[in-house]
Amino acid sequence: MEQRTTCCVVGGGPAGMVLGLLLARAGVAVTVLEKHADFLRDFRGDTVHPSTLALLDDLGLAERFAKLPQRRVTTVQLPLGPDRSLVTVGNIGALPGKYNYIAMVPQWDLLNLLVDEAGREPSFAVRMSTEATSFLMERGRVAGVRYRTSDGRTGELRATLTVACDGRGSLARSLPELGLRRFACPMDAWWFRLPRREGDPHGLVGGVGDRFFTAMIDRGDYWQCAALIPKGTDAERRAAGLDRFMADFTAAVPWLSDRAHELRSWDEVKLLDVRLDRLRRWHRPGLLCIGDAAHAMSPVFGIGINLAVEDAVAAARHLVGPLREDAVGLRHVRRVQRRRWPTTAATQALQRFAHSRVIEPLLAGRPAFGNPRRAKRLTELLTTSRWLNRVPAYFIAYGALRERPPAASVR
Repeated sequence: MEQRTTCCVVGGGPAGMVLGLLLARAGVAVTVLEKHADFLRDFRGDTVHPSTLALLDDLGLAERFAKLPQRRVTTVQLPLGPDRSLVTVGNIGALPGKYNYIAMVPQWDLLNLLVDEAGREPSFAVRMSTEATSFLMERGRVAGVRYRTSDGRTGELRATLTVACDGRGSLARSLPELGLRRFACPMDAWWFRLPRREGDPHGLVGGVGDRFFTAMIDRGDYWQCAALIPKGTDAERRAAGLDRFMADFTAAVPWLSDRAHELRSWDEVKLLDVRLDRLRRWHRPGLLCIGDAAHAMSPVFGIGINLAVEDAVAAARHLVGPLREDAVGLRHVRRVQRRRWPTTAATQALQRFAHSRVIEPLLAGRPAFGNPRRAKRLTELLTTSRWLNRVPAYFIAYGALRERPPAASVR
């Protein structure tokens, strides 16, 4: 089968669905291809930051979003005290504005909301269980994709512009001319759940154990836990046994020791191969990459989804006009990368700094920032300086650069 659309969006994650909604509201024919049958996948990024909350408000979706099951997080706490006590390094609740919190919402609920809203537009279509398998090439230009459905049917979808939003395993990353640049990562991550109880801390909470760093997300009735372990040590640590890991884990966060038995099998612990990289070029004629397809982010600061959504908003604003005219040139997709590249590079530079000065030393059993005295001084500054405390809070909330949706998409 062969069909045609104006914009083919490959990947139905937050970036792909936000882009699809914004373009469809502006009257652009857009088709989103999602290889899975639904969005029900655990341990995905579930943080909806203030910048995205403000976007949903601009789109007239704030009331519907508020009805979704969610937990509001206003503080980020790390074990930077002299006795590894928790220190608030970012108080998002102290920021001005209507949305001074992070909403913890299951990603499938957010995506279902976006799909439902986009489906009200006659120019929008989403195809679930449909995987893009290769690009259609015509005279050196990407002219769409070949696809395969879960029941084995194949076809072609031609498009004026194809936007890759399919993550760090993106089909676009096989194109050598885009040039992938990788950065060293000192860690991988284990994800698992533990029950949450009255009297536990609130918000985003960290802890330090034996060659691992923990980060726990308050999800109301449970903690979504991450343990950052030295890169490539997954098999070695699993071989040491689950009891050994839970003993080390509860030594780092002793207030969770009363529920260590709740984790019964390694099958409940999922490995994330942490990567930090970006394409040198996010485009070629007929193709644009955004989100993790263009730049895979570390889980540090938890802002990967925020960046991907901002990419989608910037892409929509720059491309609505050319797509309406069915005439997207190389200069148009270049503008999107020029707009978003400085923010991406700056964010990844900060993540690399955190990797080298905080995470890597802690995973090696050394103090963060080189020596305890320096860490103590930084802790004092963060707790006594009202201005300094707001810097990481603002960065986590809004990133380095805020984007506004195209006027035609606002309701």
